[in-house]
Amino acid sequence: MPEKIKSSENSLLKNLPLIAGILGGTLLMINRLVTPTLLDSQARSDALGIILCAMLLLTSILARQIQPEPPQSVVLQGEEGFELIDDLPDKIKTELAWASHLILTNTVSKSVLIYYQEKILLRRGILGTEKEIKVGQIVDRVIKTQKPVYLVDLKHYPGKVEFDYFPENIQGLICLPLNDGGVMMVATNIPRSYTKQNENWINGIGAKIALTLKEEYA
Repeated sequence: MPEKIKSSENSLLKNLPLIAGILGGTLLMINRLVTPTLLDSQARSDALGIILCAMLLLTSILARQIQPEPPQSVVLQGEEGFELIDDLPDKIKTELAWASHLILTNTVSKSVLIYYQEKILLRRGILGTEKEIKVGQIVDRVIKTQKPVYLVDLKHYPGKVEFDYFPENIQGLICLPLNDGGVMMVATNIPRSYTKQNENWINGIGAKIALTLKEEYA
């Protein structure tokens, strides 16, 4: 509750110049309309008032551009879970469990999926309802080009339907190649939230998983 009150107070202070500018301009207009005879002194006062209101409005607009609103998080539509394929060597199971735990606890990621050799090896975090992968254009491109794809804001991206094995309302996604046999995907509930440090961390873990899987499936 205190955090909500503090957030509300900060929002009010941030919008104060905008409110004052609009209110001042409105009152000046009303005053002008109800004044039957306009004196020179009043005209000068009105002009000064209009300039001050315009400056308040401009200050509010510039403040919003300099300090944009931070991306808003959403509650992902899914259940938390941890699924690991049974017929994996213990070494691989341990590494995938360790790697997914590190990603979920050290980055903004809320869901991790590892797909290799036409099988889902691991799903962890907030899970979607679909348990099968139909390889779409993006995943196919990542595997063929061996280059990662960073989708930092999925809200307006029509191709997000490809990722129906994640919660429906994921906000951002990273898809990394695992050799030429699969991908590791991580998803978040906040748009534009993956920092360069997050990306480097996830890339490093993905490279380690790729090496381990290559040795196992060689």
